[in-house]
Amino acid sequence: MQPRPADDPFDLGFDAEDEFATPSQAPAADPWADLGSPMGSVSPQAADPFAADPFAPAPLKADPYGADPFADFPPARPNDEFESPRMVAAPAYNPVHDLHAGVEAALGEAQVPRITIHVFCARTDTAEVIERSSADRRLSRASTVVRAGGLAAAVEQYQNQPTPSLVVVESLDPAPEMIAQLDRLAEVCDPGTKVMVIGNANDIALYRELMRRGVSEYLVPPLKPLQVISAIAGLYADPASPFTGRQIAFVGARGGSGASTLAHNVAWTISERIQAGTVIVDYDLAFGTAGLNFNHDPLQGVVDALGQPDRLDPVLMDRMMARCTDRLSLFAAPATLDSDYDIAGDAYEEVTQKIRAAAPYVVLDIPHGWNSWTRRMLIGSDDLVIVATPDLASLRNAKNMVDLVRQARPNDNPPRLVLNQVGLPGRPEIPAKDFGDALGIAPSMVIGFDAKTFGQAANNGQMIPESAPKSKAAADIESLAQLISRRDPPAVQKTSMLSGLFRKK
Repeated sequence: MQPRPADDPFDLGFDAEDEFATPSQAPAADPWADLGSPMGSVSPQAADPFAADPFAPAPLKADPYGADPFADFPPARPNDEFESPRMVAAPAYNPVHDLHAGVEAALGEAQVPRITIHVFCARTDTAEVIERSSADRRLSRASTVVRAGGLAAAVEQYQNQPTPSLVVVESLDPAPEMIAQLDRLAEVCDPGTKVMVIGNANDIALYRELMRRGVSEYLVPPLKPLQVISAIAGLYADPASPFTGRQIAFVGARGGSGASTLAHNVAWTISERIQAGTVIVDYDLAFGTAGLNFNHDPLQGVVDALGQPDRLDPVLMDRMMARCTDRLSLFAAPATLDSDYDIAGDAYEEVTQKIRAAAPYVVLDIPHGWNSWTRRMLIGSDDLVIVATPDLASLRNAKNMVDLVRQARPNDNPPRLVLNQVGLPGRPEIPAKDFGDALGIAPSMVIGFDAKTFGQAANNGQMIPESAPKSKAAADIESLAQLISRRDPPAVQKTSMLSGLFRKK
């Protein structure tokens, strides 16, 4: 706390620069200046007219003419006794937040670092949303503790205890009383602690006042798990990284299903047809085919990155990747049996996270095997594509993968199913509809068996849209790339036959 000058007409009894360890901001006019004593000060107060129903405040609205929107509120009650925790019902439906929670970003979502989060809820609905959010893959590194009692309980909790990395408090009180309690919370918060507030009023004036006092984020119910996760992740986003690339994992339901071929073709299509930067990471270290399919034999590759993940920076990463096109880079596998490749699972995760900062789309070619790092890559990807052939073994394995991913990713879309090599002559097959009904997922794409087209492209070191651009397989791959990237190819500018006559020399 730092004292302000005596002639400061907006003196609130503390310096907002220190509150919750956020950067200082220029002080603005205080809409609570004429409420009596400063927020957080100790002085006797009048009886509270809201004591009969403290959990039903009237909605607050900003005055478009700049008048004080909280002028009619009584002074805050900083000396109130701590009450036993209460849980009340959630407020009415909020279409704006519901729409915000349902929107998915075009790029990937960064995971929250290893932090401790304490949440103090005043509503049962909020506690349930926080519990669902804490089970999400994006908060897997964080340790979350949920308690009842709201903002008042948080103030009482940290009187003699250190505060964690992030404190999330919910308050149903009117704005002046909420501000007064936040002032008391600021007095017991350790440096570096961030505070997120869940309030009851969707009011821009209140939001600005909270930001001025150092609150990191302010949310209004009803909340969705993805909305809470996005808000927390935004507090710990790295300002040096402009974005986090979307992680797309391809895995085969069984060996020989064509997952690697489709992964490489889709990545090439995203880079050349969608015109977005893409990186292919071939994690099949012993038998990877990415180098063959792109006719590259790089001296360095993904094994070198996995061997020294702590030294992997943008400069070293650029030297290790092979440049296939202007927008497509390749982290190739050595595809040799000279080593056992005994690499820790944490190295795969660390390398993948660093690669995601290099391009908008990162396509992982996951081998058909099962271990700890494979499981983590599948669960942690923004999009998971399971490539299966229409047979019983693929159906069983795909069913196990879908069930695992659904349980581990309750807030994400289900994985995408691609049926490949459909129509192989002489082979009994499970119909695509029955295959999808058994998994509870409709196939995103059904690709027919075309040995000539795929074989010719593989032997030439080309992609299907390159070697056979007018084939049915090329059209299917381009459609699948648009589904996965969630972007359409740029429009082709039409030129007339006479445009060349008027071109400037």
